[in-house]
Amino acid sequence: MTALGDVGTNTEIVPNAGVKMIQCVTPATVIGGTDTITVDLGDFGCTKLHGIVGFDESTTGSVVVTQAPTTAVSSGVVTITLGGSATVVHTFILWAY
Repeated sequence: MTALGDVGTNTEIVPNAGVKMIQCVTPATVIGGTDTITVDLGDFGCTKLHGIVGFDESTTGSVVVTQAPTTAVSSGVVTITLGGSATVVHTFILWAY
């Protein structure tokens, strides 16, 4: 696995909903099944992950498939291990508190 760190664009997309919903979009160079990325929940005032869902865009903005990432949280930083094997844009929606 290649640990890429915080390479995505992380945006809070549903503020003030009890839990925060954070969208993480990776560059197209991130490789599924090979790379790991991180999201610092502290940037959004959170420390714990409640849930995550992942998507791969095999054709940018057009063909989207779900993926099953695995995660680990340490000191409020989520490490996401990407599923699949595609080198495409990956989007993750995280629910955190």
